[in-house]
Amino acid sequence: MSALVHDGTAILGRHLQRIRHAPAITVMTQTMPIVFLLFFGYVFGSALAMPGADYRAFLVPGMLVATAANGVMTGMFQAAQDTHRGVTDRLRTMPVSRAAVPLGQALADLVTSAAGMVPLLLVGLAMGWRVEGTALDALGALGLLLLFRFATTWVGILLGLASRSEEAAGQLGSATFMLPLLSNAYIPTEGMPGWLRTVAEWNPISAVTTAVRELFGNASVPADAAWPVAHPVAGALLWSLALIALCAPAAVGRYART
Repeated sequence: MSALVHDGTAILGRHLQRIRHAPAITVMTQTMPIVFLLFFGYVFGSALAMPGADYRAFLVPGMLVATAANGVMTGMFQAAQDTHRGVTDRLRTMPVSRAAVPLGQALADLVTSAAGMVPLLLVGLAMGWRVEGTALDALGALGLLLLFRFATTWVGILLGLASRSEEAAGQLGSATFMLPLLSNAYIPTEGMPGWLRTVAEWNPISAVTTAVRELFGNASVPADAAWPVAHPVAGALLWSLALIALCAPAAVGRYART
């Protein structure tokens, strides 16, 4: 355990240094969610039945969850980059804990995600979004967002280690942009066709989004929803923990075998 902590801290520092020396990528990943929030809030919001301010209050939690789901893309790209540029092979020849390398990457992503959440929340407040629930519930919502980001990062690391090239990982990572569109992150699912609503509500993003909205006090749980959305906090926790339980050991095993 001490070796895991020591080596994991060293890998965490490596990834934070890597982020510090790539400011353009950091700025892009931090500003794109804000651009999408402004675009959806003021362009799409005017075309929906919900009034503008109400839609922006509905949208901000969804955008926070969609940003957390981007852990799949960032985790995949970074793991694939290290794998196909020889960094992973070099680390494997050193006396480094096998679990520490992917764990350090996941923790570094979690730290930068927590920092990137602050400007997104501030822009949401400027747009009229407010926390209507208690402070304890709001802290629970933030914790749930970070847990989901941690889970999706493990999914990305596993896919990145299994990718055949950096280009393939980049293309697959770009395709994950569709996942929030097939959820209730941007629009309510009540108006969707029956089969599409079922698909959207069993999307993990929908459970986490509904839980975050409920904890922030921004929207109630929709009627006749699928179980993960009807019980959003439990559904979000189960999805997140299941993804970590499945993907974290698989990613560590893949790293050790590659």
